[in-house]
Amino acid sequence: MFELAFIEQCADPGLEISIVERFIEAVGTNNPLAVSISSGNRVILPEPPTTPEDAMRLVERFVGQAVVRVGITRYPAGHGIADVTELDPAMLDACQNVRMGTELFGKVFRIVAHSNGNADGSTFADAVEAWGTGTFEGRYIFGDADPVPAHPPAEVVQDNVDELSGDEQPGVLAPAPEELDPNTAGIRVDLTGIPGTF
Repeated sequence: MFELAFIEQCADPGLEISIVERFIEAVGTNNPLAVSISSGNRVILPEPPTTPEDAMRLVERFVGQAVVRVGITRYPAGHGIADVTELDPAMLDACQNVRMGTELFGKVFRIVAHSNGNADGSTFADAVEAWGTGTFEGRYIFGDADPVPAHPPAEVVQDNVDELSGDEQPGVLAPAPEELDPNTAGIRVDLTGIPGTF
């Protein structure tokens, strides 16, 4: 469907490229302006948009009233927003859609794998099904927390460990010198310009 170079350039680096390829093959479309709209068992078939502006108007019209999927990865347009004004037109750009879609699918895949106990043979199929329905084990899967955050919290690095006193510990930032004695601290906020002070 797409060249490997395009997928490698655009896909979320937190997801194995082999899984990305299978994901796009399973759910994807060649049309970055694709918009699919469904409500319950009903599928709404508007005239296919031919420009990003037309596609955005269609998305804005139906988000919040129906399930709207967009672009190559069939990204859920309403995910993570509280109002239609927050919709990001980048989801209609081919590369950005692949990035957004694979990042979200990566979370779905990890949730399913965590639930299954490991990434067994059925994990990918279960994750694709959850992507399509938006639910897994009766829950809205896109809103679930990622069991394995893609970006672990940064560690505090202490370079001058040898200079620490006995009370200080590596990884804990020492207070600034003026904070050690409150009586020697300088003025932090100048209130002299406010009427009624001093």
